[in-house]
Amino acid sequence: MSVLVDDRSAGALPLGHAGRTWRRRLGAGAIVLLVQLGLLAVLLAFWEYQTSKSSQSAFMFGSPSAIGRFLWQMILDGSLARDTAVTGGETLTGFLIGNLVGTVLGLSLWYSAFVSRVVHPFVVAVGSIPIIALAPIIIIWFGTGFASKVAMSTLSVVVVALVTSYKGAIGVDPDEINLLRTLGAGKFQIFMKLVIPSSLTDIFAGLKLTVGFALIGAIVGEFMSSSVGLGHAIFQAGSLYAIPKVFASLVGTIVLALALTWIVGKAERLLTPWRRAA
Repeated sequence: MSVLVDDRSAGALPLGHAGRTWRRRLGAGAIVLLVQLGLLAVLLAFWEYQTSKSSQSAFMFGSPSAIGRFLWQMILDGSLARDTAVTGGETLTGFLIGNLVGTVLGLSLWYSAFVSRVVHPFVVAVGSIPIIALAPIIIIWFGTGFASKVAMSTLSVVVVALVTSYKGAIGVDPDEINLLRTLGAGKFQIFMKLVIPSSLTDIFAGLKLTVGFALIGAIVGEFMSSSVGLGHAIFQAGSLYAIPKVFASLVGTIVLALALTWIVGKAERLLTPWRRAA
């Protein structure tokens, strides 16, 4: 009987420990959130106070209250949802295409050190080109519609995805590769069983980085030629010197970037459970 009681109590200890750990993490997260909200409130209050002292400051920098009014107006007339949906579609499409192409190419370069040395200067050359310099060519090739914005977004992403995935592939422990070889694994099996899983950390780091790049590419494309989207709204408001509306559109851009980053984080936790367990 005492053995049963001991077993039950021993089994209860990890559960209690897990519960305390969960509550401790939740409490720490709540504190961090409160500090972040407090800093944001202080920043907005300081901003409002400074811009309320002169009309010139209010014109040049806007004010949180004026930005809030424009933001509420854009929500009511549906323009914020429409522009966010358009820019979000362009960004997400370019993000997926660019990362898929770049990751596949980057991982594939692991197969041949010779090929990777050959293509290295070309990758560096393409990556050094400012994306805005390609905008006129992209518009000529793809027109002024959705395709050109996706192309801009894709080009903003693909080189970064290639470099980060290749870095992850060549960073695999050689001893682990040799171990699989001694067990009879071929190169493809090593690639699938070891290289890809070991590269996921770098790949997801690249995914988080390229969320912003994909969004920048889409917005730059909208700056060049568009009649809808957050980039168009920012450009139009800036040309009319409506600074509060520019910031209101930027709020939509920030929310979109945070949402995409959150999705990438969820995908990372789902596909790398060993890191979550650690």
